[in-house]
Amino acid sequence: MFVKSTTRHIRIYTAEIQNNELVKSDSVLTLDVDPDNEFNWDEDSLQKVYRKFDELVESYTGEDLTEYNLRRIGSDLELFLLALLQKGEISYNLNSRVLNYSMGLPRVESPETEGNYKLS
Repeated sequence: MFVKSTTRHIRIYTAEIQNNELVKSDSVLTLDVDPDNEFNWDEDSLQKVYRKFDELVESYTGEDLTEYNLRRIGSDLELFLLALLQKGEISYNLNSRVLNYSMGLPRVESPETEGNYKLS
């Protein structure tokens, strides 16, 4: 059975990639992070998302692989991205073709506001 979860920045499929195509799988989940390149990523931040994904999948061990459970994982990852954005670990890609600022307006430092947007 092919199951998927799609949020604004996270897509999860019960499939694996073969020859640039998704092929249904009963044992593999494929994660697509930020498909529209709305954010600027470094490798460390991206690895945090993959680790969080693994942790969330692990928490569902023994449960049925349902669309509902996949959507819960996707929603939790979406909130995790928001936390990364708020901490400044990722930022909006202002050159992206998609500029909808779905997680809030970008925080741009200027001499007048320097330091005002840092969370403790």
